[in-house]
Amino acid sequence: MMKVLFIALFCFTVSFALAQDCKSSLSGVVIDYHDKTPLMNANIQTLDGGIKIITDINGEFTISNLCDKTYTFEISHPECSTTLLNVNIKGKTNIDIKLEHHLEELEEVKVIGSSIKQTNSAQEVSLDVQKLEEFSSGTLGDALSQISGVSILSTGANIVKPAIHGLNGSRVLLLNNGVRMQDMEWGDEHAPNVDLNAAGSVSVIKGASALQYGGDAIGGVILMEQLPFTKTDSLYGKTILNGVSNGRGGSASTELVRTYENGWFLKGQASYKRIGDREAPDYILSNTGIQEIGASLATGKNLFEWGWNLNYSFYDAEIAILRSSHVGNVDDLIRSINTQQPLFIRPFTYDLNNPRQKVTHHLAKLSFYKRFEGLGKWNLQYDFQSNNRLEFDVRRGESDDRQSLDLALTTHSLTTDFKWDANKNYEFKTGLLLRYQNNFADPATGIRRLIPDYDKYDAGAFIIGEFNVDDNITLDAGLRYDFSKIDAKKFYQTSRWEERGYDQDFQDLVIDDFGNQLLVNPIFDYHNFSGSVGLQYRKNNFSTLRVNYALAQRAPNPAELFSDGLHQSAARIELGDLRLASETSHKFSVAKERDYGSWGYSIEPYINLVSDFMLLEPTGVEFTIRGAFPVWSYRQTRARLLGIDANIYTELTNNWKTDHSFSIVKGKDISKETALINIPSANFRNSLSFNKENWKNLELRLSSEYVFRQNEVPDNLIVFSPEQQQEVLLEINTAPEAYHLLNFYSKAEFDLGKKNRLTTSLIVNNLLNTNFRNYLNRQRFFADDLGRNIILQLKFNY
Repeated sequence: MMKVLFIALFCFTVSFALAQDCKSSLSGVVIDYHDKTPLMNANIQTLDGGIKIITDINGEFTISNLCDKTYTFEISHPECSTTLLNVNIKGKTNIDIKLEHHLEELEEVKVIGSSIKQTNSAQEVSLDVQKLEEFSSGTLGDALSQISGVSILSTGANIVKPAIHGLNGSRVLLLNNGVRMQDMEWGDEHAPNVDLNAAGSVSVIKGASALQYGGDAIGGVILMEQLPFTKTDSLYGKTILNGVSNGRGGSASTELVRTYENGWFLKGQASYKRIGDREAPDYILSNTGIQEIGASLATGKNLFEWGWNLNYSFYDAEIAILRSSHVGNVDDLIRSINTQQPLFIRPFTYDLNNPRQKVTHHLAKLSFYKRFEGLGKWNLQYDFQSNNRLEFDVRRGESDDRQSLDLALTTHSLTTDFKWDANKNYEFKTGLLLRYQNNFADPATGIRRLIPDYDKYDAGAFIIGEFNVDDNITLDAGLRYDFSKIDAKKFYQTSRWEERGYDQDFQDLVIDDFGNQLLVNPIFDYHNFSGSVGLQYRKNNFSTLRVNYALAQRAPNPAELFSDGLHQSAARIELGDLRLASETSHKFSVAKERDYGSWGYSIEPYINLVSDFMLLEPTGVEFTIRGAFPVWSYRQTRARLLGIDANIYTELTNNWKTDHSFSIVKGKDISKETALINIPSANFRNSLSFNKENWKNLELRLSSEYVFRQNEVPDNLIVFSPEQQQEVLLEINTAPEAYHLLNFYSKAEFDLGKKNRLTTSLIVNNLLNTNFRNYLNRQRFFADDLGRNIILQLKFNY
């Protein structure tokens, strides 16, 4: 009886279902959100795969025989984000479906490895997260130095700053997660206050073409970006542990990310580094340790039409500076520089003694974006930075614990931009900048302040655009205006004021006269214009030619204007010049790239002509109550930089690959017909790598770096030696000999369950423990560079 009832009920249910009205339909069109053009071959299907259809040449579709109920459709198209759409069907239903079809703009970097990318007619080179992890225990400059055309200006192993095409400092802009870093980048011994482990990708734009970031990027722009957050319910992270033999220390970094399908995300990251005295091949480099802490927190909501992000990062570093680099008299200075032997060699220690630096940097950012259908995208961002720099000199008695330099730099920035991309043939972007900055130099140091108190006001506006002439040719151009106003108050010794002729040119700046010193109030305004124009010709996906001209103007920074006295951590007297005007750069570059499948190359020659070029160079020796120090003075001249970057790779087999790069730049002081100071030596890099994916993704790489001797340097100085009672040659500009280094890298991966993975790496830098000195290392005057360094790295992905 029960079987009969069940069969009857089943037949009734089926007959009822068949009797439903499933003659409704859904029709519509799939279009691009930006310019409303129809998207052909878009896929529309239900989640169970029961219904599948693609759009026609007009982006239109029709689905028949639907029941009156709610369906969930999945809509996808090449280069579009897949969208899920709930549609309530009632009779003949019609909808318009909008997809994001355009690729994201320049600042939203997409990285697929260490590659050359096209953003416009300027060349952009990127390092992916795997490459950055290789330098987890190092610095940003160490990682970037692997890119042809990028060199490093360093003060020992821990203070490393990048230089692009021979230019560094204020001429190279660094953007950390969309925020332009304001961390007193003008000092040679001021490294970027960033944690490399917090970045998901780092890109270098060579030249001044990235006008949206700043018109003063005469050298180029460095972009540190986070990896994008996916709109899925997920929890993942990683931890990296490094053990370092040279310095007998290590580092640890960890991060955890939580994402949600509704667009919310939360990311936390922290890192710690502790390394003791470094070692040259033959001796300890006394007082060269470091302690570094970094942390960041990010949260927000990223949807297609709108979103917001809140980010905070903290960086704290205490860096010891080679004890032998600080000398007490002119004869010790002569011996250190001329004999190439450290004056202080002591047993290994983790202590961070004077001279040393302590730097703390806080960064907070709040950003918002909104997309407008058929028009474009609007961005708004406010960021705050607080940078505090303490420098400790070798002082006697209780004063040894008191800082010799205490600078507090506070910066507020507000930026906004709008990008019109509704037309597939051209797009434009325009933006505005407002910035206020205050510097406070604490007088409690008891030492005359090197950099004064000042207020700085910046305003800028830009417009850039790209026009697709046809499928092969793209034109780009841009224009930018920047206004800067600096209002400072500074004490000058009357003797120094008169020595530099300021009593003739700037007497109206004096607001108080104390007899042996003057209080002055310099107020300077600068109006700068920058622009670029270029062409990109892509014959196919394998060949690209780019031509670019960039005009850039840069106002003098506070160090160039106001430096006046002993810079303790640099162990030299620095003298700025109130007469400095903005420098102007005209850069011409051509780049050719070709990919033949199994091998390819890129070559980029360039010339940069800079008028009113600001440089810092040694000009003599000065005696103070603390001893004798070299004097470095700022001046302006006409400069020419001529160089070329070249890269070539070959895939010998599926497992073997070679990479080769060569870079050279020649710098000349045209006004004096002499060489420019601090121009990097030519270098030649080669590597041979082996990769076997089914052998635990094994990777082995042997790399070679040959650095030529820099034969074009300024003349040395003649100074008086009290000990010898005669004038002697101080070889402060003599370049060290050429050198050749070998490095080794290995990596293997091991699965720890379904979702966890362990990656092990063994890295050996300076494999043969070679003695060498780098021309751009300021400590080359006093000691050899680093000897062999073995790094063991463990990375856990979970």
